[in-house]
Amino acid sequence: MTRPPTAAQRRVIDAADPVTGRLRGTEAQLVALVKRGFAFRHPRPPHDHFLTPAGHRIREAPPEVPAEPVPSAGVFAARAGGEEPERIPVSGPARLREVRSAWQGLLELRRMTNPGGATDRPCGWERTHLVRAAALALEAAGHRPAGPDGNGYRVRSTPQPEAVAVHGPDEETLRACADTLERAGWQAGAYTEPRTRVRYLLASPRRV
Repeated sequence: MTRPPTAAQRRVIDAADPVTGRLRGTEAQLVALVKRGFAFRHPRPPHDHFLTPAGHRIREAPPEVPAEPVPSAGVFAARAGGEEPERIPVSGPARLREVRSAWQGLLELRRMTNPGGATDRPCGWERTHLVRAAALALEAAGHRPAGPDGNGYRVRSTPQPEAVAVHGPDEETLRACADTLERAGWQAGAYTEPRTRVRYLLASPRRV
């Protein structure tokens, strides 16, 4: 069983880029993380270090010592829609830049981790963060997340493996979201909930 990281190593892991997992630290810290299986050194120049899946799990796990929850500051999160009003980020040019930067970072992660450097289909990180990945694709394409008024898309997890549900106020919104997700490397199909007759999309990352 892998030993948990030291406090210093945990700080390096926590400071990793939230999308690409790129690490910054001293050479000794990065080498130690590689030895522990929490990071890997990219074979291409400039040979940056990135979190492995085990490193991502450590980063997303709560600290071992219980603490009062605090709002995350400076960590980007794509909007899944339907958030509480106090958790909705301020819209504007700064938010647009953050979203564009996160999307470009995700494309770079695809290039570095997909076979052949393919950027036209989701990578491993997206398959383990389905809601966040689908929400980023939609927000980066300019779709409106659902707000207090209920208009806009909402991305939710489902019991099905590697699938998310995308809800919208009308068929036009669902079609537009389906087109965006398919261009981003997802498979998306429209379905009707048997009991409520509500239409929704079921989307999953394309493998080939």
